[in-house]
Amino acid sequence: MHIDLAGRVAIVTGGGRGIGRTLVLRLAEEGVSTVTLDINRADLDALAADLPPGGPPSSQLVCDVSDPEQVRTAVDDTVREYGRIDILVNNAGVAGGGPIESLPIERWRACHSVNLDGTFLMCQAVVPVMKRQGSGRIINASSYAAITPSVFGTAYASSKAAVAHFTRALAGELGPWNITVNAYAPGMIPTDMNHFTERSPEQQERLLDLLTLRRWGSADDIANLVCFLASDQAGYITGTLIDVSGGKLATQLPRVAYDWARRAT
Repeated sequence: MHIDLAGRVAIVTGGGRGIGRTLVLRLAEEGVSTVTLDINRADLDALAADLPPGGPPSSQLVCDVSDPEQVRTAVDDTVREYGRIDILVNNAGVAGGGPIESLPIERWRACHSVNLDGTFLMCQAVVPVMKRQGSGRIINASSYAAITPSVFGTAYASSKAAVAHFTRALAGELGPWNITVNAYAPGMIPTDMNHFTERSPEQQERLLDLLTLRRWGSADDIANLVCFLASDQAGYITGTLIDVSGGKLATQLPRVAYDWARRAT
């Protein structure tokens, strides 16, 4: 199967580092003109330096996705520069947790402001453009926490679960315009946000014990999915949340199979 995204225009939020950075670089490799939004100018400048020379056009804009005015400005600038928006990847996100009785309201609001409100605002600004085109792909970052939340993760889990249901509802609204809306749920993918690989060996072993594929995932695993969802081949997929977690808790005790396999060899 050949995925051809050449000539399309994508906005990726939170693309200055982490998974978002990998998404931007991969889309550029696929011939997509990329507009990267992030709150950190230094990260955007570093990304721009790493984009392939001679590749498709790109822009890097400082934008806080929780600010309606900044979002509108970024989308208007994109349309003025590129004439269209084919792909929106709502990757920007923050994490924060703690026991509910001591959870600061600021931490609760930050999770929902960026993770949920940011997704809403970006979609609200981009949807009219995609409707005029009669096509589009919206891809939202949810989380495995939307499927099975972590203890002390009420703020993050509730914001990401809301993104999953927002995705389904929006897909229903936009079907008549040939706009698909899907979400992905990363699991054990080490990032600067979760610090999985910086934990003690014992803690890492306990985390890996939850996985059917007992290894860390990578940002490339997400990029592979995003490119597929952005392509014509995924034109009949909408309103879904796709689990990209290595089969986390697909069975109650995935570790049992690995213990059995070692004894059998």
